[in-house]
Amino acid sequence: MTNDIRTTTNDDTLSVARTLAAAFTDDPVMCYLSGGRALSDEMLIPFFKAFHKMHIADGHTYTTAGFEAAAVWAPPDKWKVPMSQIMRYTPTFVKLYGKRFVSNLGVLNDLEKRHPKAPHYHLAFIGTAPGHQGQGYASKLIRPMVERADMEGVGMYLESSKESNVGFYARFGFEVTDTMTHRHNGPQQWLMWREPIRG
Repeated sequence: MTNDIRTTTNDDTLSVARTLAAAFTDDPVMCYLSGGRALSDEMLIPFFKAFHKMHIADGHTYTTAGFEAAAVWAPPDKWKVPMSQIMRYTPTFVKLYGKRFVSNLGVLNDLEKRHPKAPHYHLAFIGTAPGHQGQGYASKLIRPMVERADMEGVGMYLESSKESNVGFYARFGFEVTDTMTHRHNGPQQWLMWREPIRG
């Protein structure tokens, strides 16, 4: 990692959650999972605090120096969130989703069925706070992981919830391998895979 980015710690959980929450208030899938409600930072902060805590032990949660952007990656064979972790944070998820929580587990299951079997790094979440978007912070968080995946000879995978972001990820070698439309006329997601470049 460069001097501009670093691995996060437990002490960073709230700051990381604030950054990701601010970045995802207009995310189509987040809004769909919440029943089409308008989302605020405060509504999403507990969700991202939970996901940061779920993944921090894997050692691939990163932030830029001033928390302008943050990313949550899962290393090979660790992408599937254990049900024990989901149960642990169920009160958090129920507070956000209400009675939609159970049906949202079905959405998670739909995504997991499409997940590649080959070893890969999974980009679970990446986001830049609105006031810092377009300044290259997300690229700083992706580029070192691309180099790492190439060095280890493993793939990379993500699910983009905005078609406008597909071109951004393509710059790093990700390609759309499939699209998925969520249940009950839900939003579309673009499933993207990156093959490692072997030297």
